[in-house]
Amino acid sequence: MDFQLKTLTVAQAAAEKSDLLIVLVGSALPIAKDPVSVLAASARKAGDLPDKAGKLLALYRPEAVVPSRVLLAAIGDGKAASVRSAVSAAVAAAKANGPKRVVIVFAQPADAAAVAAAVTAAADASYVYTTTKSKAEPRSIRHLTLGVPDAAAAVTKAFDDARATVAGIELAKEWGNRPANHATPTLLAEAAKGLAKLPRIKCEVLGPKEVEKLGMGAFAAVAQGSAEPLRFIVLRYQGGAKDDAPVVLVGKGITFDTGGVSLKPAAEMDEMKFDMCGAASVLGTFRALGAIQPAINVVGLIPSCENMNDGKAVKPGDVVTSMSGQTIEILNTDAEGRLILCDALSYAKRFDPAAVIDIATLTGACVVALGGVRSGLFASDESLASALESAGEASQDRCWRLPLDDDYAEGLKSNFADVANIAGRAGGAITAAKFLQRFTADYAWAHLDIAGTAWKSGAAKGSTGRPVGLLVSYLTNRAGSSNAAVAASKAEKAAKPVKKVASPKAPAKPTRKARSAQ
Repeated sequence: MDFQLKTLTVAQAAAEKSDLLIVLVGSALPIAKDPVSVLAASARKAGDLPDKAGKLLALYRPEAVVPSRVLLAAIGDGKAASVRSAVSAAVAAAKANGPKRVVIVFAQPADAAAVAAAVTAAADASYVYTTTKSKAEPRSIRHLTLGVPDAAAAVTKAFDDARATVAGIELAKEWGNRPANHATPTLLAEAAKGLAKLPRIKCEVLGPKEVEKLGMGAFAAVAQGSAEPLRFIVLRYQGGAKDDAPVVLVGKGITFDTGGVSLKPAAEMDEMKFDMCGAASVLGTFRALGAIQPAINVVGLIPSCENMNDGKAVKPGDVVTSMSGQTIEILNTDAEGRLILCDALSYAKRFDPAAVIDIATLTGACVVALGGVRSGLFASDESLASALESAGEASQDRCWRLPLDDDYAEGLKSNFADVANIAGRAGGAITAAKFLQRFTADYAWAHLDIAGTAWKSGAAKGSTGRPVGLLVSYLTNRAGSSNAAVAASKAEKAAKPVKKVASPKAPAKPTRKARSAQ
């Protein structure tokens, strides 16, 4: 979908050639005399357009309006969350008529957050998956113009960043939605190599021999039951100075998860193609970085394989040695995500990272705890946790922090290895995070459990592309903070008065007495 930002009043938007005009009406609607604004004010006064965000009122061929269809959409307080609800509802309602050109206009001033929310919501509501359909019907909307009263610099930057984020989200959706036979570890690696065509991005792919040489015994154990060879993907984005410590993103890439010998129930097992959504979110984030070009260094690590059954498959009770040297008793082969992640987390140490964030569809327990609204957040570093929470709020891709008390690790004790890969049912999302924490002692670390937010089931079944929005917001905020700190340091140095250095005095001429002594 092609996005365009314009400075438009409601009257000007009504004169734009389009199939549909969506007018975002806030509770503080300015007084205007154009036909659409008058209709909006009358509808509000009559109670036909309540202030509640997402409420709609459809108009057909209103006077002096070029588009034949107009949707008035309430945005209440005009904040990002309200705008997102309104645009989602409006675009979803309009899809039945198949509009190709759409104009969305704010009837009142819009800040950067509201503009970004409008872009991401419109893209999300109009997204259609087509890759494996023989008669594909792609999204009808080809061109979307977003009108604001004043397209100032801050709003324009937010619009451009949102557009780049949408590209990343849709790449994550694409790979999340693909069936497992169209998204093998090898194909996922090819997608990563494709990202290396973008500026400042490089990609390296390791195979079974390299992984064995690195001592990644936990990762290799999960892959050994599948005919598909594993792949370990290393992406690098170099936007900062060469010696700047990178942020490392680690994405779980199980392209299909049967549960292994600890076989999953047949019902809804098809949804285990989504078990690589952590990996997909890393790909999507790098897609966005390539467009935004923030001044930061980022490394992406994706351990990818299938968790399948054959005569070579790992068995409950087997003990494997991780890259860190720690031995792991595999009590449940369906707790495989943490096994591939722990080796990737050990590998991350070599980059001397500023922070490491792993993203994984890790536990059903997190779905029980938080549903599909917020991703689970665990962190060993307070500032990292705070920054991720703030990024989630700003991007409308929210997370919720859960505890990491040491007491939760008690259930991971093993009589036959350094650690077991599962504990009891209680606090399952937390005990999984405690397992991962064992491999992160050398850096600031956070874990995002996206098992509840990475995809939707039922009639709306499909990948959500989360948490690409959160990750892009975090990384761009971090880059901005770093730039601000550098600028402040330079300004401070420039403001300091230059001390005058006294010229060295010429040596005094020796006295006659001294000369005679020489």
